[in-house]
Amino acid sequence: MDKTTTTKSNLRPCTWVWLTLMVLTLAVLTVGQMGLGGVTIVALLLVSTLVKTHIVADYFMGLKQGRLLWRMIIIVYLWIIVSMIGLAYWLGIS
Repeated sequence: MDKTTTTKSNLRPCTWVWLTLMVLTLAVLTVGQMGLGGVTIVALLLVSTLVKTHIVADYFMGLKQGRLLWRMIIIVYLWIIVSMIGLAYWLGIS
């Protein structure tokens, strides 16, 4: 008998999250090594930072199951920091 089976990915969700974080980090590293710049690149890097921080807060800090208050505190803090970085960049190029 031929026992051909399809293999299903047995990776846990935290492994997928970690792999996603590594891909985003390597993408940012690659952009930095290539020396790319400009408003579009900085905007993409800031969005990448937002996504990575949100993933870390939700999955590794456990805020996905936490109270809405704590999630909102982290999200507002994150947006303030990223906005300040974006503003500093914008003022620097003006």
